[in-house]
Amino acid sequence: MALTDVAVRNAKAGEKDYKLADSGGLYVLVTTAGGKLWRLKYRIDGKERKLAIGRYPDISLAVARKRRDVAREQIALGIDPGREKQRKKIQAKQSADNTFAALSAEYCAKRKRDGEKGWAPSTAIRCEFLLSRVCTSIGHLPISEIEPADVLAAVRKIEVKGRLESARRTLQLAGAVFRYAVATARLASDPTRDLRGALTAPTVTHYGAITDPKRVGELLRAIDDYEGGGITKLALQIAPHVFVRPGELRHAEWSELDFDNALWTIPAGKMKMRKPHHVPLSRQSVELFREMHAATGPAGYVFPSVRTRARPMSENTINAGLRRLGYASDEMTAHGFRAMASTLLNESGKWNPDAIERALAHGDTDKVRAAYHRGAHWNERVEMAQWWSDYLDRLREGGK
Repeated sequence: MALTDVAVRNAKAGEKDYKLADSGGLYVLVTTAGGKLWRLKYRIDGKERKLAIGRYPDISLAVARKRRDVAREQIALGIDPGREKQRKKIQAKQSADNTFAALSAEYCAKRKRDGEKGWAPSTAIRCEFLLSRVCTSIGHLPISEIEPADVLAAVRKIEVKGRLESARRTLQLAGAVFRYAVATARLASDPTRDLRGALTAPTVTHYGAITDPKRVGELLRAIDDYEGGGITKLALQIAPHVFVRPGELRHAEWSELDFDNALWTIPAGKMKMRKPHHVPLSRQSVELFREMHAATGPAGYVFPSVRTRARPMSENTINAGLRRLGYASDEMTAHGFRAMASTLLNESGKWNPDAIERALAHGDTDKVRAAYHRGAHWNERVEMAQWWSDYLDRLREGGK
């Protein structure tokens, strides 16, 4: 005989647990403490099993019957409803643990220890900062529940402030996190794949760089007359001679410099291409570094922060120095010293283009070719470094 809601409601606790049967294997277990628990008895693969459906009155008789019917449909398909319930419970816990913020942190940690392809410290800081900006909106959400509209709304908060390149880069990074989740079997597909073209494309701008020899001479004379901080002035004077990336210059440490062999060895962890880079130093470069050594040596950063020697100078220091000299950002930048050297060295016609590329630490996708270049062009690079510094001296003197 089928149960009624009244019969379940009026059931009283006894000296022992007892059952009130409904139909189709559904029953309510009345405990000695007065609890009323819905259970479903079923058989699958010839074995008897029980499924907990919930507690009365939180689960009414009508709802309990609906859940019984769903379970019986699963059984008919060969699915064990008890195991399916446990699987969904595990999935729910994993989903709660796998928030976008948690996956972002996991992805960033992986990229920082990715061997030769790992992020440089400055890249890691930048990427973690950009991801933190979308985490304020979607960081708390399970990654499997995030829709394309959620990501777009988060990135649009950056776009509306006019930071188009940051918005574009943030969307790319978010996509990388989602693809990492797909690769680690925690997500079915990347929701950002449907957002291509959704953001306003930023105008492509190039680093300001002076490449006219006469204007290079004017710039060098202006740097020599710089009246700001001594560390900034020496950084500005050294930058044209070594033409490394601004981050590599400001993170230089005295332990990397070998004055006796006129060599600066930048470790792989500081390089964009994640490979050690050797910079031959001209006599002028060594002299400038020795002058710097008297101020900030013998250990630590070559160009320390004005606030603490535990950190390098700000990434804006050299650019700020150039602005103080009257050069606008579209005219000359810290990165522009690389373009200056690349242009004028190539125009001179004296040097193998591969030697110039190696001096600029540009990567080579062919590992055999790259290894050959490191050895074959070293002597030429040493000669080129001295020629370049001598050439800068001539331009500083007005080309006489």
